[in-house]
Amino acid sequence: LNYQEKNDSLITAKNMSESAKPLSKKALRKLEKKKRQAAARAEREAQAKAQQDAIKEKYKHVFGDRPVAELPGEEPREYVAVGDLTEEVAASGNTFWIRGRVNDKRQTSGKLAFITIRYQIHSVQVVVAETEEIPRELVKFAGKLPNESIIDIFGHLVVAEEPIEMTTQKTVEFVAEKIFVISKSINNLPLLIKDAGRPQPLIDAQVAEVDAINAKIEAEKEGDNNEEVIAALIAEKDAAQKYALVDQSVRLDYRVIDVRTPANNAIFRLQSCLSMAFRKTLFERGFVEIHTPKLIGAASEGGADVFELGYFGRSAYLAQSPQLYKQMAIASDLGRVFEIGPVFRAEKSSTHRHLTEFVGVDFEMEFKQHYHEVLHTITEILVEVFDILGTFTEQIETVRAQYPFEDLVYPRETLILTFKEGIAMLREDPQGEFSDIADLEDLSTPQEKRLGVLVKEKYGTDFYVLDKYPSDVRPFYTMPDPEQPEYSNSYDIFLRGEEISSGAQRIHDTELLRQNAEDNGIDLVTVKDYIEGFSYGASPHAGCGLGLERVLMLYFNLGNIRRTSFFPRDMTRLTP
Repeated sequence: LNYQEKNDSLITAKNMSESAKPLSKKALRKLEKKKRQAAARAEREAQAKAQQDAIKEKYKHVFGDRPVAELPGEEPREYVAVGDLTEEVAASGNTFWIRGRVNDKRQTSGKLAFITIRYQIHSVQVVVAETEEIPRELVKFAGKLPNESIIDIFGHLVVAEEPIEMTTQKTVEFVAEKIFVISKSINNLPLLIKDAGRPQPLIDAQVAEVDAINAKIEAEKEGDNNEEVIAALIAEKDAAQKYALVDQSVRLDYRVIDVRTPANNAIFRLQSCLSMAFRKTLFERGFVEIHTPKLIGAASEGGADVFELGYFGRSAYLAQSPQLYKQMAIASDLGRVFEIGPVFRAEKSSTHRHLTEFVGVDFEMEFKQHYHEVLHTITEILVEVFDILGTFTEQIETVRAQYPFEDLVYPRETLILTFKEGIAMLREDPQGEFSDIADLEDLSTPQEKRLGVLVKEKYGTDFYVLDKYPSDVRPFYTMPDPEQPEYSNSYDIFLRGEEISSGAQRIHDTELLRQNAEDNGIDLVTVKDYIEGFSYGASPHAGCGLGLERVLMLYFNLGNIRRTSFFPRDMTRLTP
């Protein structure tokens, strides 16, 4: 017996055993009908597959799946990047390949389809049309491509009859002659690029409108509770919800897709530019890049905000900063040093600006007479870094298209105010919210933001320094002000009313350093190597540390540091 006959026999035997009697004629007729239907369905499926295989074979040089980009014996391809597709290229009349992701597609008829191809931050419209040379099957193939698939397209560029608003390459469109899938995406994506990349003002307006309608619904329920009114408000709310909202947690869960949106892709390109700008300006000023341990034997900043882990039977800690090591580098006569690397803070803060791991940019340098030599160097570096970052206009405008922001305002010579002056401005503020702030109290986040507003109003800058912080709110290695010991030779640097950097002159006197450590409750055994380094002689020095993600967030006024961290780590997130 063949397989089908064996299967039929088993089914019949099973039915007979269950009923303990032969099938009726009616039941047998039903069974035969099902067999005929199954056979017909199998034949149709086989015919359809054969037809599809024949089409694939016939047009295998025109379209299909090609996971291996280069086939044996195939000629090298000439590719042009999507961002380089211009009217000048169209005028050449040349044929070439482009590669990108399927951002969107629409098939308007059996003879015509359009694909929006996206590559990084650029996009172009592709026309797939049936002609004497182009088969209809190519149009059908294009219309079924899953979004986010990576494809190669061969064809030529033409000037568009009218501007194409939905793409970056607005004056041209690509006419497809061949399409091959390099990597196919699944159909049901966890989030759509068009939703994740929608301009933030549209989302904010929708949220505000829906919240207002919800408030009306609640008021009606507490008042007359008119069902018709409530039903009308619910209908109004449904109509107001035009756009799908992509929650931050969904974005971060599927970060690999989220970063494909043009704005997010541009943000991380700009982060790379920011890192490059820091290195460039620091190298030009004679700084030496160092790399310090991230596994250390004692908390580098003291306090409880440190991650502790087991280390071969004893405790170790993740470095809160390279602070102690960059000072030891100064004592090693390196003169000027910097490091760009990971920093770990076990801060129980779920705010818009705190992470448990971030990229620290730390610099330290010796000085001759006054720590302001260092402070002025730091502000000069930051001004130059801002200048360099501002030259990447295409990426900046890509960010602005989704997250509108006002350009950063900063003078060539940075404004430096004393802590006392900052406190005075808050006390004199007409709003009076912080009129009772204490002289030696550290600033809270709301106070910093309000001071930023006042500074902008009075001095016209988003970027300034607050100098001479109270000694009690700074780390143990901070040099006190010799004329007023309750204050210190320390400073914070602000951008748009938020702190981006803390710095200070460090204590280089062994006895004073040891005394300050004891006064701050630090076990001297844990900082023995650090303190001993200064007993061999060390130059006066100062420096600062800042977070790369926070600088980027505030430069573009993005509102949340998770938008500038590739895979953020905070109290609730350890994956992906």
